[in-house]
Amino acid sequence: MVAPAIPEVIEQEIESAIESRNEALPNLRELGPPDLVHLVKQSAKSGGRQARKTGVYHHVTGIDASSSASLAAYINTLTQTAQDKSNKVISGLYCCYNAFSRLDMRVEVKIPGGVESYCIDERGDKRVASDSLWLETFLCGVLRAYSYADDGSGDTVKKIIAVRRFDPVTSTDVEHKFLDAAERLFFKGWQLGSDPEIQVPNLVSNHLTTGLLNYVHTTGRYASGQNLFEKLRSRDPEVSSLLARVLISGDEEVKAVRLLKEAIEMLPMDYSLLNCQATFLQSKGNLEWASPLAQRAVIAAPNEFGTWSKLAEIYVGLEQWDLALLTLNSCPMFTYIDKDAPRMPEPARVILPVLSNTALDEIDESVQGYDTEMVHPNLRKLSAAGYKGTFLKAYSLLTDITSKIGWDQLLRIRSQVFVMEEEYRSEKSQPGTGRTIGPVTGRNSSTTALRVPSPETNGQKANVEASGSVNDEDEEEHSPPTEQPDEGATNGNVDGGAAGGDLAIEKPEHTVASTEVKSGSDDPDPSHANYTHFQHKRLCERWLDNLFMVLYEDLRIYTIWRTDMARAKASNDPSSSSPSTSSTIYSKSAEEWEILGELAERLHHVPEAIEAYQSCLRIRFSPKAMRAVVKMWEEDRKTENVLQGMIRLIAWQYRWYSEFSPELLRSIRKLIEEEGAVKVRSIVQATSLPQPVLDLTHRYVELCATFRSSGSDG
Repeated sequence: MVAPAIPEVIEQEIESAIESRNEALPNLRELGPPDLVHLVKQSAKSGGRQARKTGVYHHVTGIDASSSASLAAYINTLTQTAQDKSNKVISGLYCCYNAFSRLDMRVEVKIPGGVESYCIDERGDKRVASDSLWLETFLCGVLRAYSYADDGSGDTVKKIIAVRRFDPVTSTDVEHKFLDAAERLFFKGWQLGSDPEIQVPNLVSNHLTTGLLNYVHTTGRYASGQNLFEKLRSRDPEVSSLLARVLISGDEEVKAVRLLKEAIEMLPMDYSLLNCQATFLQSKGNLEWASPLAQRAVIAAPNEFGTWSKLAEIYVGLEQWDLALLTLNSCPMFTYIDKDAPRMPEPARVILPVLSNTALDEIDESVQGYDTEMVHPNLRKLSAAGYKGTFLKAYSLLTDITSKIGWDQLLRIRSQVFVMEEEYRSEKSQPGTGRTIGPVTGRNSSTTALRVPSPETNGQKANVEASGSVNDEDEEEHSPPTEQPDEGATNGNVDGGAAGGDLAIEKPEHTVASTEVKSGSDDPDPSHANYTHFQHKRLCERWLDNLFMVLYEDLRIYTIWRTDMARAKASNDPSSSSPSTSSTIYSKSAEEWEILGELAERLHHVPEAIEAYQSCLRIRFSPKAMRAVVKMWEEDRKTENVLQGMIRLIAWQYRWYSEFSPELLRSIRKLIEEEGAVKVRSIVQATSLPQPVLDLTHRYVELCATFRSSGSDG
């Protein structure tokens, strides 16, 4: 198969990209940025040292970095390309970050001339590149390829310009090499950092284990994963949680249950094991059994977000909404730290070529590029779209609760468990009302969620007026600012009109700030010790108050959209009892439809999200919209539709220099397991698209055959 085209970022000053990378080395935190490939070119017609030279570069992932020879070979492939016939490459530099030793491994190629390999430390000093350093670099390269791979939606592709993405493991031989390196370096994996939801990287929660599990789940090589973790488990029983997850994914649940039983008897307070068992029971619907395990996991690791969020999920499943809110309020929230992205100087020019034989007009977004001016201001300022890490997960839990019980019921339950500002002010101004029950206890929401049964499950005994929350604490570092809701509509009726007047979404009010109650102290104010509400209620965290305001804005915009849509459909319905004199056309730009699709998806309104995404696709191609629609087709088992969408997603990825997407490969593998490789190939080949475009999808099918995935033989 033809390799993707080569993007080029042309520098204003030669080697300015290398200088920027050198300056960034001390600030790299985790796996590091994609590999940098820098070339120096000069005109092919002029000779001598006086010829004008040009510096160009691009980034790449997935190249074999096990030795200097493999990196030099990649540079040589760039010198032989026919893309730029007017210039010739006279030198090249390949930079690959070693996250274990915090070194930048470099291979410099002179043409004609020799190859020099060395490494640069954080101070910019040269060091010798040893075999052990190359082993670490190879493993980091594979992990980066998976970390920086796109999920099919195009979000990762659009973050960093001019990145070529290759599959780092294309054969069983490379797999053995990868797993051998992982085994040898496994107990150093915590040095690589971890996902943003993990506060402290450890043996089983770090980028190495995430990459290994991602590889196993993507390729379906469960036996290889089991063999690796079995060997590691003999050295440290903590690895049992990873082995159990692979066994469950590989449909060996009986073995996994026995393993978890043995491991928990040996390590009764290992939160990874407890979380794994709770997740398994949750997937089987045994929430009553999962709940005490999740509580033990919280006790074992109270500073980890994952344990609290799992407990909150289980309370949601049990419909214990009050405990779910209290548990969510107790979650430790971490400031989101993004991946190490390259920061490069302003380029003189950027060249983003397209290979003509793999071009597909219907996925060309340049016909109608993204234009922020075509998006209504109300849609542009939706804060929830920017949530990541722990805030994204917490917001998802909150919207899940809302989708099950409704906004009004959510506010009623919230007013039962959290101190509202109005009642606090009222009781503070009337200290002698005689409504006291007892002193404030030292319990907090954490102990309440863990030890107290829910007295009012589903909030059925609530008889309190709905109210919301925004407290008066100073803005915390990790809390995104919330825009004040604008009552304008999102369609042509930007002044609100009837749609805005029909809203039944109650705007949240204020809760009392914890700093107000405690006056900056950990102990309650003695003068307030006899207030009734403070004995039974908790203080709502600032970040959770912000989430309620953001959720209110999402619901408001969603309600306006659905109201306008319903009116437009009613006005165009000829069977309507009172048809309007003129039909209403509900029109939006592709960008607006995509945002509305994301909005409905956040609020767990899947049919409405698909409707918006399909409206977007009718205007122009969008990888995010197509990926969402394909997921719906996968659930409905519409094989032909799925493959039609996959062909276009794979072609779009390839157009932007990415021949590898783990999510798309996983989807193709699952189709082959269900339908067989022969049927999948036949459906793809029957599509009336250019053969080079179809070959891109055939490559994914061939990769499944290489790894002997289930169904690849028939």
